[in-house]
Amino acid sequence: MRQFGLIGLPLAQSFSKKYFTAKFEQEGIDARYELYELQDIASFILLIGQVELSGLNVTIPYKEKVIPFLDELDSTAAAIGAVNVIKFTRKEDSLILKGYNSDVIGFENSLTPFLKPNHTKALILGTGGSSKAIDYVLRKLGIVTMFVSRTAKPGMLTYSQLTPEVMADNQLIVNATPVGTFPKSDVCPDIPYEFLTADHLLFDVVYNPAETLFLKHGRDQGAVGINGEAMLIGQAVASWDIWND
Repeated sequence: MRQFGLIGLPLAQSFSKKYFTAKFEQEGIDARYELYELQDIASFILLIGQVELSGLNVTIPYKEKVIPFLDELDSTAAAIGAVNVIKFTRKEDSLILKGYNSDVIGFENSLTPFLKPNHTKALILGTGGSSKAIDYVLRKLGIVTMFVSRTAKPGMLTYSQLTPEVMADNQLIVNATPVGTFPKSDVCPDIPYEFLTADHLLFDVVYNPAETLFLKHGRDQGAVGINGEAMLIGQAVASWDIWND
């Protein structure tokens, strides 16, 4: 039986185990998918020594921290600087771990049907591993990006700097943070929602609840909103393709 899983912290609300368990049952695949909550990234070495894994997904907060433990990165993951898929290859007595990023596939495929000619500039809320994949895709699509952080950093905006002019100039806004995820779904990123319009497109990487407070506030202003479910499914499908390539 092949073993797959997800590393991250916390994992209580993980989509991946349900998705892959259902896939394996429906398609008669002799495999298991488990959740591995790691209290720190150093525990990664213990995990791969104890379990004979064929592949892993990686989520918050380890998409960047896991990279030093890998033998190789594919070109996309290297360009982004974040990994959400690890492929395990065994050759004789050696184990090779290669990192990939399937977030880019899930995000691009779920976003592009909603893009309009006015979506030429984007605000990316958050600066973690997911935000890097999102920035990579948007720049690939020719969209000018700007990160928004809670703390002042060179070349980035803080939430207090989101003026009416900035909001009007950036008509695509992506929440790349976990803010608003169930069970803490009564909070949302601290942007000035009153400046949103029907020309704005909001994308939330959060998928539970289906309509986050971020998306609800956008809808109240006439903006179009997309949650992270399609992105999540897309990256999971791509993960399976990577593990079986």
